Amino acid sequence: MKTRGIAPALGLAVLAAFALSACEQSGLAHRSLAPIPSETVALMEQAGTTKEAPMLIRAYKKEAELEIWKMRSDGRYVHLKTFPMCRWSGQLGPKRRQGDRQVPEGFYAIGPAQMNPNSSYYLSFNVGYPNALDRALGHTGGDIMVHGACSSAGCFSMTDKQIAEIYAIARSSLAGGQRAIQMQSFPFKMTAENLAKHRLDPNIDFWKQLKEGSDHFEVSLQEPQVAFCNRRYVFNAAGSANLDPEAACPPLKQDPEIAQAVAEKTAKDEAKIAQLAQSGVKPVRIVYQDGGQHPAFASRVPEVSRPETILPPTEIALDEKPNRGAGAAAAKSPVVTLAAAKAAEESRRTRFVALAPMRSDHRDLSALAASDPSPTNSVKKLVRSNRDAGNIPTPPASIGVRKSAAAHSSRSF
Repeated sequence: MKTRGIAPALGLAVLAAFALSACEQSGLAHRSLAPIPSETVALMEQAGTTKEAPMLIRAYKKEAELEIWKMRSDGRYVHLKTFPMCRWSGQLGPKRRQGDRQVPEGFYAIGPAQMNPNSSYYLSFNVGYPNALDRALGHTGGDIMVHGACSSAGCFSMTDKQIAEIYAIARSSLAGGQRAIQMQSFPFKMTAENLAKHRLDPNIDFWKQLKEGSDHFEVSLQEPQVAFCNRRYVFNAAGSANLDPEAACPPLKQDPEIAQAVAEKTAKDEAKIAQLAQSGVKPVRIVYQDGGQHPAFASRVPEVSRPETILPPTEIALDEKPNRGAGAAAAKSPVVTLAAAKAAEESRRTRFVALAPMRSDHRDLSALAASDPSPTNSVKKLVRSNRDAGNIPTPPASIGVRKSAAAHSSRSF
């Protein structure tokens, strides 16, 4: 993303818009205008960046993590902080239709108008689904948010404390002149190990497109320019602003240095995937009851939406076939249906689930989650009332269906 030469007036206009929206929401003003925590500002200084510098978001469904990256003065991004995700819904794979409870996968842009200080889920912002490629593919739905309350029917759900901090960082970047924040949403971290395990999943061709965009970012640490043609993603292509998602791709020119680095990384990863397959890593399809959450929140299952569905996913082994359709055939087989039915039956018998301990590299995420208060007042009251009655708290329908004073409506997802 080009950020040099952005007029200071843009930042002032964004700041004025935030101030105006805060005035309109009266008692909620403290939420949208809360400062970035001093500890996070100190992290920015240590990383060589500032509050006003552009930011970038990377999210991973399987790992249930959301990363915040900030730009340094040299134009490269540096990882600032990782937030454990409190709740996500659906399965691995892109969102295709309204009401499928799927969290989108792809590259999206978050502008000032998508910030929602009036959200009924404490604070929220719209990620920008559907993008031009989603629309070209006929994907429907909308109003997909990053928000608080630990409730998801297709959104990236954080706690109130987390969204307050993420919102403040985004607000400061937009007020500093960033026109749009890029959000990269992945099914899982784009490692050779994950791709080897999911190599026969019916979504693998789409996931390889996402990996290409991920590689462009990782080799350059610069925001990749995103475009679409031939119903697929295109990254860092010269003249990409004129590309048509429905039309065939013309000859594309890319920065030779970045293109070479991406090609080398791709070759290295593909060799590792082949090695893992030969060494016995079996291809699988992972089936969730309805998404999941980061292990850091295992002790807070009753506070989230549809807690009875938060179970370890079922891994369905897929047959290794030279036929490229094998993955899709296996995915549609009765085995997958039976596994999902089995998981549903287990969920009806299981009220709480003990998840595996976190890896040592996630200790900081556990500490962050443990220090966070319960999601929202409405959820707190629900938990307390059910606990007093001796029942397992099950969120009301309003938790599973979005409603907001601004962009969060029950007609979407």
